[in-house]
Amino acid sequence: MNFTQNPQTSLSRNIWTKLLLLFLFFFAFAKGNAQILEPVKWTSKIEKKGSNAVLIFDAVIEKDWHMYSQFTPEGGPLALEISFKNQKGNYELIGKAKEGKTRTAYNDVFEVNETFFEGKAHIEQEIKIINPNLKTVDVDFDFQVCKEVCINSSKKFSIAVPSTFKIEEVPVVAEAKADETKVEGIAVDTVKKEEPTQAKVEKTATVAKEEIPAAASSRSLWSIFFVAFLFGFTALLTPCVFPMIPMTVSFFTKQSKTRAAGIRNAIIYGVSIIVIYVGLGLIVTKIFGADALNALSTDVWFNLIFFVILVVFATSFLGAFEIMLPNSWANKADEQADKGGIIGILFMALALAIVSFSCTGPIVGTILVEAATNGGIAPAVGMLGFSTALALPFMLFAMFPGWLNSLPKSGGWLNTVKVVLGFLELAFAFKFLSNADLVLQLHFLEREVFIAIWIAIFAAMTLYLFGKITLPHDSPTHHISVGRLYLGLLTLVFTMYLIPGLWGAPLKLISAFPPPPTYSESPFGVGGSGNGAVSSEAGKGLPKGAELGPHGIMVFHDYEDGLAYAKEIKKPIMLDFTGYACVNCRKMENNVWSEPAILPILKNDVVLISLYVDDKRELPKEEQFTTASGDKIITTGDKWTDFMISKYKTNTQPLYVITDLEGNNLNTSKPTISYVSADEYLKWLKEGISNFK
Repeated sequence: MNFTQNPQTSLSRNIWTKLLLLFLFFFAFAKGNAQILEPVKWTSKIEKKGSNAVLIFDAVIEKDWHMYSQFTPEGGPLALEISFKNQKGNYELIGKAKEGKTRTAYNDVFEVNETFFEGKAHIEQEIKIINPNLKTVDVDFDFQVCKEVCINSSKKFSIAVPSTFKIEEVPVVAEAKADETKVEGIAVDTVKKEEPTQAKVEKTATVAKEEIPAAASSRSLWSIFFVAFLFGFTALLTPCVFPMIPMTVSFFTKQSKTRAAGIRNAIIYGVSIIVIYVGLGLIVTKIFGADALNALSTDVWFNLIFFVILVVFATSFLGAFEIMLPNSWANKADEQADKGGIIGILFMALALAIVSFSCTGPIVGTILVEAATNGGIAPAVGMLGFSTALALPFMLFAMFPGWLNSLPKSGGWLNTVKVVLGFLELAFAFKFLSNADLVLQLHFLEREVFIAIWIAIFAAMTLYLFGKITLPHDSPTHHISVGRLYLGLLTLVFTMYLIPGLWGAPLKLISAFPPPPTYSESPFGVGGSGNGAVSSEAGKGLPKGAELGPHGIMVFHDYEDGLAYAKEIKKPIMLDFTGYACVNCRKMENNVWSEPAILPILKNDVVLISLYVDDKRELPKEEQFTTASGDKIITTGDKWTDFMISKYKTNTQPLYVITDLEGNNLNTSKPTISYVSADEYLKWLKEGISNFK
């Protein structure tokens, strides 16, 4: 029997063997890199707009993930950053990049109203090209996308500029990657460029805006409505509005032929008040735009402008001057009101708004400013709450005129309400000055200074309520009312509550207003006893590169420093890949690390090394390098992200790893762990430490 193989059969087997080996190689590689997450897929194009061009960026975001907007406030999650790399001498930006529909919701970890995209993202930037030879516009996006974990990613675009500015599909010369870091072997998505045709030009002429859910969370809108409703009732108790209640109700009662007609007219009057103020809120939203309002609220200059406006309002309420609209406006509204009918009632409501502006204007302005920080339809919702409270008494007293006898008489107490509002306006004003200071990192208005200002304001308010201070429009008084006494006692208690904040007390009742404890002259409190967790004395004598982190845990922020110390004391290392703007990282630190069973382990049994992947500090030139795949590692965050992806094949934060002194994983069931419950985290910690021992 001839065992000589057929050459053709042998060749065929060799080919199949090689293909099988190649398949196994790619399967193994894909499995090893399955954790590399890219939940955002980008496309880009360019359109003509008059003599200018518009860059258009569209993204599809995977379900349950969300990407933060460029208008997310400072102090919150990592906002989208857009960098135009070849702008100088080539083109000029026309305004700020515009965004499609976003959502805004309160983040109780960072205590800010964060703005983000869900499902889709749409961004446009208008440019004026000044270099006729410009071939491409190079743009970099740095952004954060979160679900149960957060990923800091970047995207590089090189958008071809057609000489005719015709709309065409353009290639995306880049790939999404985590924090400017790429792992070898990941395929690059390419978009095939085709010659543009007239059909394609017409087809792509219109770019639809994203249909995203409502611009603000229902909880935030209900909060705005409720607060504005309370402001509306407060406005009723001012000297400009309160005396008008019996006058207006008497007018409807006398002018109406029947009681039913009087009630109908009063209801129309109340609805007219609501229409006027809600219309004002809609006008403000329309003029600035939903996204623009949020952008203004996070801008340094507009925070400073808001600060000045509120100080002016407060000064007016305290009696220095009156803010009034022209008298001619009120006279014209009165003339129209005399005509009667529904139109006349509407102008009566307009006359009320104009005449009472010196008292209601500062309140309305404050509501609009505060609502602007939420964006969307928040200004209209705020005006709905305010006007509903303002209109309700007019309608109710018209229906039940006998209630007028129970109203207190006008007097000096109305001015007291106005002055109290002035003190509150002044306190709120410093929140906007603080925002500007935090963004610029000037450390001009640190936590202690902010709290000291509030102590001074509310102490002065207490003295005023007790009659120790009088202001220009106050009536002479020989005693104070019981209500004024109780309010004075309340502000005295609040003032005393604020005082320990100078020594580092958390002041949870006002946590949304002052700067965070880390933004202070004494992070450990005056005398080194603040924050309830650790004193400044405990921070002395720490090893090189170490500092006191959350809950007094000693932490390193450089891997080499932490490794050297771990080798010295022969303890396992816990790597914590985290981010300054990582919400779930803060939740793990606040809710899991603080557990009585976990905190002693982190303090005593491991060496904690926290590496911030969004640290934008530039590395020294000698430490900068280029990876094997050609990516430049420039910042500290780039360095730690490259370390995380190349070694642990993931780009999620938080990420926790327990290693021995040679960098080997100690956990076998789960080598790494992320956002989990305290029980699971404790079990994982104990396994890693046990394997080290």
